[in-house]
Amino acid sequence: MAKPTIQQLAADLAAGRTTSVALTEQALARIEDPKGVGKRVFIKVYRAAALAAAQASDAQRKAGLVPSLLAGLPVSVKNLCDVAGETTLSGSIALDDAPPARQDAPVVARLRAAGAVIVGSTNMSEFAFSGVGFNPHYGTPGNPADRTRVPGGSSSGAAVSIADGMAVAALGTDTGGSVRIPSAVCGLVGFKPTARRVPIDGVVPLSTSLDSIGPLARSVECCAIVDSVFAGEPIVVPEAAPLAGLRFGIPRQFVMEELDDTVTKAFERACKALAAKGARIERIDLPQLDELPGINAKGGFAAAEAYAWHRKLIARRGKDYDQIIHPRIMRGSEMGAADYIELLQARADLQKRVASVTSNYDAVIMPTCAIVAPTLKEVSTADGFTKSNMLLLRNTAVGNFLDRCAISLPCHAAGELPVGFMLMGETMADKRLLAIARSAEPVVRG
Repeated sequence: MAKPTIQQLAADLAAGRTTSVALTEQALARIEDPKGVGKRVFIKVYRAAALAAAQASDAQRKAGLVPSLLAGLPVSVKNLCDVAGETTLSGSIALDDAPPARQDAPVVARLRAAGAVIVGSTNMSEFAFSGVGFNPHYGTPGNPADRTRVPGGSSSGAAVSIADGMAVAALGTDTGGSVRIPSAVCGLVGFKPTARRVPIDGVVPLSTSLDSIGPLARSVECCAIVDSVFAGEPIVVPEAAPLAGLRFGIPRQFVMEELDDTVTKAFERACKALAAKGARIERIDLPQLDELPGINAKGGFAAAEAYAWHRKLIARRGKDYDQIIHPRIMRGSEMGAADYIELLQARADLQKRVASVTSNYDAVIMPTCAIVAPTLKEVSTADGFTKSNMLLLRNTAVGNFLDRCAISLPCHAAGELPVGFMLMGETMADKRLLAIARSAEPVVRG
């Protein structure tokens, strides 16, 4: 379970070199290891159900029933997804008196139908409203590269579950970067699909205008497999697109500001490596991106739509909220209907103007995050948390606002803290982006 991909494990299962029970027991052992961080990675562990599912998978395989490449493989799901019979907590204690879910969220049901073994529900930033990954209620899992650093959020436990061998793939959500940020700072691949491709029913919302569901895994190939399952599509791993002649644009504005030295060096090295393979990399003017802070000055979609969902719960249980998250949600109370309508119009207008530039390129590239994972000490103050959160979220949030697909690939060298290299595609060009990412992946790895 250290590094194998879904395809490799599926081949091992098919050849009889391992079993679903063995893989699931290994995953559970990693979760339960007292020397590990499993208690902070998972809010709930479904030990008995996972072992039962693994036994059933092995029996089905013997009978020739193998529903997908995911069959028999341990996966984790983020704690804001409904799991039948469980209370959906969303990384909070304010929902601990909510009734259990009557049925699985569609994405969870699709994982089960594909034969995946769900080992547990992973920790997260409360209500998915932070890119840091800190959680005061259930603890913060240390970053696998350096346990004194944060894992990134909001899908914090999802990332660490993969990096620490507790699962083969993870279900994460991405409203402003919550799949790509933890993937970047934990050295994984994270894919944010075009939002409309995957249903968000049965998932506690942050922003219904921006929320998307995507996979975290060890490779682009793995992400493509899991994304197909999430989207209810036949499993297809796109063929790698030849790099020679591809055009990549790096925006001069907004996304390349305030980069730390480690990120700058890793990104420039990755760009040189791609250029050496024949990719054409151009610096492009996208001054439209500088408009984003002004457009979202009143809190944007996340604050407004989160407040609409949370206001009754806050009236009843507000004192139980993470005191960093609570005021971020309350900003939404200040936005009026006219403000919200203006925001909708501004988004549609910006999408058109940016697309007129980016449609000339195969992908827009940038560092996934402006900084490496900050230390727990650095985010222990309100000012430190706010600054780190902004720099972690800034680049990834662009893709959500523009309604694009995007993927983060590891691009750090051995001995460096993890850094993500992000490719952003056009709306609904998900398969094309995955094909490009398959080619870029081995090249950008330091």
